[in-house]
Amino acid sequence: MTQTGNATPAMEPPLTADYPTTERSRVRRMHPRGSHARADVHAVLDATPLCHIGYVIDGAPYVTPTLHWRHGDRVYWHGSAASRFLRAAEDMPVCLTCSIMDGYVLARSAFNHSINYRSAMVFGTARVVEDAAAKTEALRYFTDSFFPGRWDSLRPMTAQELKATSVLWMEIEEATAKVRNGPPGDPEEAELPVWAGVLPVRTSLTAAEVAPGVPEGVALPEPLAALIRSGRLR
Repeated sequence: MTQTGNATPAMEPPLTADYPTTERSRVRRMHPRGSHARADVHAVLDATPLCHIGYVIDGAPYVTPTLHWRHGDRVYWHGSAASRFLRAAEDMPVCLTCSIMDGYVLARSAFNHSINYRSAMVFGTARVVEDAAAKTEALRYFTDSFFPGRWDSLRPMTAQELKATSVLWMEIEEATAKVRNGPPGDPEEAELPVWAGVLPVRTSLTAAEVAPGVPEGVALPEPLAALIRSGRLR
């Protein structure tokens, strides 16, 4: 996907390994869990399909959930062209967050209970994809990034459907990933007669449920079956 607006972006200088750290994005607590490395941020963004986007409209804060996808150093999301949130977000600073819960961490005291998680917080300025061809390409990439090869098997999108859909993107200007993974952090209290450990949490695809009316003989495509077997969400 090379286009995001009305023209192909100019060639950019090579990206550094880390995103810049400022007062807005620096980790203030539990510093060892935090990272500004692109690879760490991208790993969280790519692992979960759901994000929440925060912005301010007329002086009031709003946070909306939506599906997102990443291409290079840009994050995209989409929605209805009639959405006042998407219309208002154009050229606005936004904060996009993703989180994955991996388990409850049960310690010997209530104070030391925690969770294992992966999270990312990214900052940028929302832009709208205006060009119809670029929007179509973005939606194709979106669909295939979730369900490999599916776009070409579908009924083509109509002009009205394309008009009714907004696609926004932002260049990641700053970002932070934060991860906790491990047992309770209270080994000094191991002698207490209290069960402690981790209750893992897993979110994964399960067996497909065919829609009513699908003609007999139309089987689940192998790429979707492989996605289900993989345990990934996308």
